Amino acid sequence: MKRRESQETVPYGEIDTTAILDRKPLGDVVLEVHGLTHWFGDVCVLDGVDLTMREGEVVGLIGPGGVGKSVFVKLCCGLLVPDAGEIHILGKDLLALDDKERQELRTRVGLVFQNYALFDFMTVGDNVAFPMRQRGQASEAEIAAKVQERLSEVDLPKVQHLMPNELSGGMKKRVGLARANINDPEFIFFDDPTAGLDPVTSSKIFNLVRRTQEQRNSTCLVISHDIDRMRPVCDRYVLLYDARVRFQGTEQDAMASSDPIVHEFFRAGMVGRA
Repeated sequence: MKRRESQETVPYGEIDTTAILDRKPLGDVVLEVHGLTHWFGDVCVLDGVDLTMREGEVVGLIGPGGVGKSVFVKLCCGLLVPDAGEIHILGKDLLALDDKERQELRTRVGLVFQNYALFDFMTVGDNVAFPMRQRGQASEAEIAAKVQERLSEVDLPKVQHLMPNELSGGMKKRVGLARANINDPEFIFFDDPTAGLDPVTSSKIFNLVRRTQEQRNSTCLVISHDIDRMRPVCDRYVLLYDARVRFQGTEQDAMASSDPIVHEFFRAGMVGRA
């Protein structure tokens, strides 16, 4: 930060390497961010950030803690308003939309929250159904069928009647993924989907991210510090450092970089592989 101077699925937990190798060609540009800048008081969290993503792409957004990754996602989802810059998502100028248009756009965008963000007074089924009910275009029978389908996709077919406090951390993450996919979004943001989970469960969650992305050819931006376990998921990476984009490219590009910060960050993130 800177301070102001004055279809057939693989089992849960297994990596479908065939799907990874047989990726569909990337489509049109679906996210364009230019000059994105945001301040909290006298602290500049994002300072002129640029990013472009294409349909079907999975990008890992990485960087030290507190560098503005979650803020970037909230800006792109319309949950925060930037101090400067442009955000075009799914063909819409986000900052030019009125409240109704912004709500309509959000039905095309999914968000998996870092801290689950499940309603503790609702059952799992009602949590997953919430975005679909808010949309108001389906019957209760259709909603129930869709909830069952989405929970089955994350290998939780019999938990819809449970309360969130009856679930493990990994199960809550999977419920969050089911909820984010309930409206078949074209773009999904994952805000550190494996935070607080053990390495084995983290690998399973990342596999589910890839599996659901492959099923719908959705576009995904994934925030995480766990570069090693992100590898089967991400096509390329964006490194935020000191409020700016320090690097964009593949893992191979990063390891070949002459920038010591980029190189050391990726080496540290992949230590577990050895």
